[in-house]
Amino acid sequence: MTIEFSTLPCGIRVVTDPMPTVETVSLGIWVGAGSRHETETNNGVAHFLEHMAFKGTKKRSALKIAEEIEAVGGYLNAYTSKEVTAYYARVLKNDTPLALDILADIFQNSIFDPTELDREREVILQEIGQCHDTPDDVIHDHFQEISYPNQSLGRPILGPSRLIKTMSRETLIDFMKDHYDPAQVVLVASGNVNHQHMVEWASSLLDLKPLKAKQIVAPATFIGGDFREKKDLEQLHFLMGLEGPSATDDVHYHGMLFSTIFGGGMASRLFQEVREKRGLAYSIYSFLTTYSDTGMLGIYAGTSEKDSKTLVDVIVDELHKMTAHITNEEVLRAKAQMKASLLMGLESSSSRARRIAHTLLSFGYYISTEEIIQKIDQLTVDHAYAFARDILSKPLSLAALGPIKNVPEFDSVERRLRG
Repeated sequence: MTIEFSTLPCGIRVVTDPMPTVETVSLGIWVGAGSRHETETNNGVAHFLEHMAFKGTKKRSALKIAEEIEAVGGYLNAYTSKEVTAYYARVLKNDTPLALDILADIFQNSIFDPTELDREREVILQEIGQCHDTPDDVIHDHFQEISYPNQSLGRPILGPSRLIKTMSRETLIDFMKDHYDPAQVVLVASGNVNHQHMVEWASSLLDLKPLKAKQIVAPATFIGGDFREKKDLEQLHFLMGLEGPSATDDVHYHGMLFSTIFGGGMASRLFQEVREKRGLAYSIYSFLTTYSDTGMLGIYAGTSEKDSKTLVDVIVDELHKMTAHITNEEVLRAKAQMKASLLMGLESSSSRARRIAHTLLSFGYYISTEEIIQKIDQLTVDHAYAFARDILSKPLSLAALGPIKNVPEFDSVERRLRG
């Protein structure tokens, strides 16, 4: 079955991805506005707004929203990322009109009741507290902050407690007015769904007004730096990263290949050398994070205080080895992993809808699975080498949380890396 595209009169794009053999539909409204679109004074507003969408509309109370979706056995949720906010549902195919009606309602007609706002404020403060009590979560926020200092991309999605405590109803409404533009909104439905029906339903339910002034997001600049905090923990949580390509740069496929070989699974070099051969860490992996105009290669590990220096040295040594010796067998194995991950995701209607939405918002057009497979098939050892040699010249970020006494100094790590 073919993916179909339409644009509503208001400018919202509607996409359906038919899966006629399933009995469910995953659908959602994605908007290209996340924490990156915030300022220093309203950091956390995109996430707060996402929470408040479920707390009552002009025709449904918070309880009514929950009761209606659960009365048909459906699921309703949302998330906020750096560049996107999503409101989504999963229901049986016959309940698709109801799910869309609820999604359109919470997306356009939330009333942001002051009582509910104060109640949800406390929930978000609890969420922030829980994050701070989870070191392998909070270390990523510190890592992001030093990589993109004094930039919205470096600020936490949840926002700081001091701003959440005083964030007003008007701040939420103003953020919507400034960033919820129909040209940056996509409605995607994957599953047992008819395109024409979805367009007709959406036309009657969605009528977002275009923004008079388009908000320009400042380009991100990966600066890099050093963060370390001594904390009474059993393990050191360590993150090391280097500037990488953006999502729209085809070099990010080279980065995916590199990261998969380097730290993307049990057969990866980091897992084998750090955990299997040396026993230096239980958790060790690398990852490639991409945004619309920037990205990063990151390496995370959790280790003991006594092993921390050896661990950092080994990571740097393994990075250098990637510039000198990569086998064709490693490349073939990594490509198989990349393709399997992509194709396995096609079995989930939720994953399919999310991928379509993010592709449209990042690129402005849809990139098919076949196109991605073709790009993966074209990857070679030379692409991995080129990425390895280029990445070592990029700005460096280090973040360490826990027993940090034996973590090498930033300058020492940088010298070893550039050597």
